Amino acid sequence: MKELFGRHAYGWSSVYYHYNKWSKMNAFQDALEAILRKNKHELDLSLANIDGSHTIAKKGGEKVAYQKRKRAKTTNLLIITDRTGQPISCSFPISGNHHDVYDIEKTVSKMLAKIRSCGIPTKGLFLNADSGFDATSLKKVCAREEIFLNVDRNKRNKKAETYDDYFIDNEMYRNRFVVEQANAWMDGFRGLTFRYETSAQNWYSFHMLAFALFFLRRLGELTFSF
Repeated sequence: MKELFGRHAYGWSSVYYHYNKWSKMNAFQDALEAILRKNKHELDLSLANIDGSHTIAKKGGEKVAYQKRKRAKTTNLLIITDRTGQPISCSFPISGNHHDVYDIEKTVSKMLAKIRSCGIPTKGLFLNADSGFDATSLKKVCAREEIFLNVDRNKRNKKAETYDDYFIDNEMYRNRFVVEQANAWMDGFRGLTFRYETSAQNWYSFHMLAFALFFLRRLGELTFSF
């Protein structure tokens, strides 16, 4: 093990002990929110994007279930990014057997509350979402939160075919690729490409740490306080 914090060397068990302790205290989420709060002027919230990300769980654990499309046991997370692809909120892990709009009203309401806790307003936000999010339940929560949902039409949703007022801004929707870029960037973290953590809280904390590093790297060429 490399020496850390001066002359003291720490083994993996000590590192994990402290990580697990800080994770249970929500220290990583608090750190991300502190960074976002102090540097919110660097975010581009002229547009936001939401997407889900299924990760194969190698060792099982909490919030893990079989996902037919992946042909494996997975965990899902919903992520909201700003226009540039910076993650600004994340759902708690969701078992992989559920689709993206499972319990979406409660999930998105909590995600938006986390954004507001950073002093970032969500009223009037424009939110891109792919066809998997074309659901009445999401439209309800967006209407209640006064968010403009720009969602692609789900052709398998027969009820949607009866909507005379269905509309999508295609130019705005093209920006949705940045959330895919954010997911690809996270795949660069070996610990996030596959889930090895059996604790849902620890898995969630890994993402908070990754999102914080993502933003700090962006801010490296800028003036920021932390």
